[in-house]
Amino acid sequence: MKLLGLKFGRDKAPAAPPPADTQLREAGAFFAAEEYEAAIAIWLPLAQGGNAEAQHGVALCLMQGLGTPADQQAGAKWLLAAAVEGHAQAQRNLAEAYLKGEGVPQSDVDAELWYRRAAEQGDAAAQDMLSWLLANEDGRTPDYAESLKWARAAAEQGVAASMTRIGLFHHNALGVARDSDVAITWWRKAAALGDPDGQAMLGAAHHIGQGVPQDRVKAYAWLMRARWGGSKLAERFLSPVYATLSPDEIEAGKDLARRLPEAEVGS
Repeated sequence: MKLLGLKFGRDKAPAAPPPADTQLREAGAFFAAEEYEAAIAIWLPLAQGGNAEAQHGVALCLMQGLGTPADQQAGAKWLLAAAVEGHAQAQRNLAEAYLKGEGVPQSDVDAELWYRRAAEQGDAAAQDMLSWLLANEDGRTPDYAESLKWARAAAEQGVAASMTRIGLFHHNALGVARDSDVAITWWRKAAALGDPDGQAMLGAAHHIGQGVPQDRVKAYAWLMRARWGGSKLAERFLSPVYATLSPDEIEAGKDLARRLPEAEVGS
């Protein structure tokens, strides 16, 4: 007797999902390829299961409206969940959310707390931002000594903005003795890495001949590079420098700014 349409034996068990690390790599690849919905589809179940990396991924998508309608409050909640688990990038991004008041009430106190937690884990961007916040004079007493500590930590990891800040501390005697040579050393490093404010300060130094030989054309070249990079400091110095230059020197400065890489411009 034929038995049709019947299956004998045990049904196969459903395949186990790939390990979390494999899924996270796949989600990261989707995110990098701007396939945000596919990334969220992988991250969300992991996030709901308590995976901090996935929670951070979901938070980024919600905060920025990537692959899903923007919802900064929901995004901040996922950032907090990941930050509490010790995820350094989530801690830094949560600090930024508090600093800007995005999805959470604006709070410099909470921003400092979360920047500090990320900085203590070695997150260079958080170290730089904590340094900036500690030196900020808006409604608070600056702590230049601690700001310098974190700027140095970030500078050791190649953060050019912190290098510029260290130079400013030495130039203005904030928490350290005034030392123009040390300031110039840091501004040169920052300028060579393309930091616009570092370029502006190096240009200003060349204008007055402080710590470097006076060179108005080189000063103008640096300040032009700084302006192109969006430095507000550059605007303060450009007019006085411009007023000292002949038409030929102005053209020479523009040409120098256009054709040479930063490291050569600042030599």
